[in-house]
Amino acid sequence: MERPVSICYSGNKAIFHGILLSVLSLVKYSDRTLHVHVLSMDLREQNPDYACISENQIDVLNAVLREKNAQSSAQLIDVTHLYRADLAKGKNANNHYTPYAQLRLYLSELQNIPDKILYLDADTMAAADAGELFDIDIDGYEYGAVLDYLGRFWISPAYCNSGVLLMNMVELKKTGLLPRVRELVATRRMIMPDQTALHRLHTSRLILPDRFNEQRAIKSDTVIKHFCRGIAWFPFFHLYNIKQWDRDAVHKRLKIYRYDDVYAAFDRLAQRFDLTK
Repeated sequence: MERPVSICYSGNKAIFHGILLSVLSLVKYSDRTLHVHVLSMDLREQNPDYACISENQIDVLNAVLREKNAQSSAQLIDVTHLYRADLAKGKNANNHYTPYAQLRLYLSELQNIPDKILYLDADTMAAADAGELFDIDIDGYEYGAVLDYLGRFWISPAYCNSGVLLMNMVELKKTGLLPRVRELVATRRMIMPDQTALHRLHTSRLILPDRFNEQRAIKSDTVIKHFCRGIAWFPFFHLYNIKQWDRDAVHKRLKIYRYDDVYAAFDRLAQRFDLTK
């Protein structure tokens, strides 16, 4: 019997639509049991949009997952108390990236987290069975990651993108990497704080092929498509940041149509449930 695929997302109530689209893409391409762990927190004193993902929204995820596989599940993990204890007071509490990106750094402090877990940013979509990525052997490595498309040229040839992380929780607890990363994030101002700290402090990581975190055009062997920031050179040099929920831009700018059935499923769910509650 195949091992269940353990997935982790982090985010707030306002970004739930991104997580839902991502989960819909996971179940589109996989028949396996999926256990989805969603990290969230309430930080509305910093930003009105920073409300914790609700149990109602988790119920929607469970409906999606169990329609495909009755053994699949989603659970909410509120880590507000952990974040407030240290990173809320740190140097990167107010950053270009939301503080929710830093919540994965608490996975080693949580109970009932599996020994191996696949972390996905909310702006990722499956393009094949994510189980292929999850099944990669990372024994002896803290995590597996793909090189950052831009960072490999501008920062370091070994600079990885942290939007997709195959995390070995046994090794991470052994080396204490995540607490050390949190300490650096709390004490040193950085543009891409947790991603850069993981790069600087890791002991052992496995560099994965680009197809497991494709940051540009989807290829025939792509497993995870990451809708992250990129550079366009035509008709003039500019940055773009098109997310999967920006449907018109996904169609017109990125010429991606493979998720139209996922969008249709999302719309049907929006008619059945109030996705904002």
